[in-house]
Amino acid sequence: MALPAPHLDDRRFQQFVDDAKRYIQQRCPEWTDHNVSDPGVTLIEAVAHMADQLVYRLNRVPEKNHLAFLDLLGVSLFPPAAARADVTFWLSAPQEEPVVLPAGTEVATSRTESEEAVAFATENDLTIVPCELESVLRQVAGSSPEDRGQDIFGGDDVPVFAESPQPGDMLLFGLSAAVPRCVAVLSLDSRVDGVGVDPRQPPLVWEAWTADGWIECEVDEDTTGGLNRPGEVVLHIPSGHLLSRVGRREAGWLRCRVTEAAPGQPFYSASPTVRAASAFTIGGTTVAAHAEVVRDEPLGESSGVPGQRIRLANAPVVGDHPPLLLEVSDGEGWQSWEVVGDFARSGPEDRHLTLDAATGEIAFGPSVRQADGEVHQFGAVPAKGAMIRATRYRTGGGRGGNVARGAIQVLRSSIPYIARVVNREAARGGVDGETVEEAKVRAPIALRAQERAVTARDYEELARRAAPETARIACLAADQHEHGDNAVRVLVVPQAVSDRGGRLRFEQLVPGDELLGRVTEFLDERRPLGTRLSVGPPFYQGVTVVATLHSFRAAQAERVRAEALDALYAYLDPLTGGAHGEGWPFGRPLRSGEIFAALQRVPGVELVDEVLLHPADPLTGRRGDATDRIELAPSALLFPFDHRVRVIEAR
Repeated sequence: MALPAPHLDDRRFQQFVDDAKRYIQQRCPEWTDHNVSDPGVTLIEAVAHMADQLVYRLNRVPEKNHLAFLDLLGVSLFPPAAARADVTFWLSAPQEEPVVLPAGTEVATSRTESEEAVAFATENDLTIVPCELESVLRQVAGSSPEDRGQDIFGGDDVPVFAESPQPGDMLLFGLSAAVPRCVAVLSLDSRVDGVGVDPRQPPLVWEAWTADGWIECEVDEDTTGGLNRPGEVVLHIPSGHLLSRVGRREAGWLRCRVTEAAPGQPFYSASPTVRAASAFTIGGTTVAAHAEVVRDEPLGESSGVPGQRIRLANAPVVGDHPPLLLEVSDGEGWQSWEVVGDFARSGPEDRHLTLDAATGEIAFGPSVRQADGEVHQFGAVPAKGAMIRATRYRTGGGRGGNVARGAIQVLRSSIPYIARVVNREAARGGVDGETVEEAKVRAPIALRAQERAVTARDYEELARRAAPETARIACLAADQHEHGDNAVRVLVVPQAVSDRGGRLRFEQLVPGDELLGRVTEFLDERRPLGTRLSVGPPFYQGVTVVATLHSFRAAQAERVRAEALDALYAYLDPLTGGAHGEGWPFGRPLRSGEIFAALQRVPGVELVDEVLLHPADPLTGRRGDATDRIELAPSALLFPFDHRVRVIEAR
């Protein structure tokens, strides 16, 4: 914490006026009218007002010096980060030719009376490739693939698995083309309706062949109920899908594989059959970012002076890799210049520049006089009169781009054959740029840590630098039996946007491999030798609250119940819950008395009659026995799951 700066002059407007009136009484006693109507008092107040402004500016000198010292130390503001989301473009109908969506295709949320539309732009080209079904293979576990395409295309009923299906049985579909990042539809006809499985939860997994092997596909919709009835299976194909050879056939392969049944999950008692099959492409998915792309922005002529500085027309700049593509004309063509962090390793011929992403300021290399009197040039300087242009950069970002799933529904760019767009998951990763006040708080911590992770707070601050889009980070000593001696565990809670209604899904709180890898790599370079590092998510302890409430006579029971559920989910939220609204504390137990207090504050609740806490598993949905206290390990967080509230109306 920075030391409080003293007020160099703590007098204010009224004190100046009072002092002047007392001085008048001493030096000019014949002046007796000191009311505000007197012209002399009016002049006193005018001078006092000017003096008050001077004192205000004088008192800001320590703050200015503080910021000047931070600038000398090289402390700069962190730029904002742009939220990203996978956006699916759905075709109006299957097309015979590829549909290309260029990078920069704009989509947005719907505009409402209270909120402006939030715009996104795709980061890469997307090609929706048409396909057809060319072959169908059946492979019983432990045997070679068997071609059954001719029978199925001929209308015969073909069992798709062994007579008594076993885990590992597969049905393979060969597409005429690889369809990476596309949405493929398999249309199947079957005469069997129900063969022992639950159509809502069949023991099947759909996979696509990629360079990394078989990768699971996301199933958007399965109206076949596990291949039990006629319907369609809509699959989101991973980005690495490619053509490969199985047996004598080369195709883009998909497969449906039987898996082990989970405890309590029904399994196949007989093999389903298929009598017809076809495939087509109906859409594609790509990443869209909450940032606007600026291209070919002219920045004027170079002055030819070392250390020249130029500002971009749009700021802040989203921190891409690289954040800016800049070119300088040499009279014969355009030459690319590289953005670097500093000029310490730049020679006189290196076309380097630095960029302050928060302000959009570009700086070219300076000339520095060395101790021996020689002048050294760090980085090249564009020739005088040379034209400078920013070929590409992106501006925008911020928390405003963190929108819920299903919020992106508007196609701003004109693309033929596209019927609708939607984001299947919430957009996240958006972080506002750092403010001056936040930088003043961060600077002493950064100076103390000196890029070294020693204390728990050092690990947390460095992890936030590596991944500013994370919601929460905590560091604690790891279990010696699990991680060994001198182990440090860093818990990462990713940023998540609740669905409509304020409900978080469990999968939203699981950090991705890219995020964990980035934090691990950053901390691994700064940890002391001999320290073991473990980076991962916390353990989420699910909790289900079962409560009985009595409402006032004038209150509507259904409304009271809805508000009580909202209060429970909000209070137990791992990101914004707890007594202080900063997320449920790590390792803090939950007592039923806290739930009594939270529910009693709900409008319309006269009496909280009963509260029961059930530990729950968010993955399986199973709940434990009722209790009045749920203990948490130091590395655990609460996760609200499937609360039940009963409201008894007053009569």
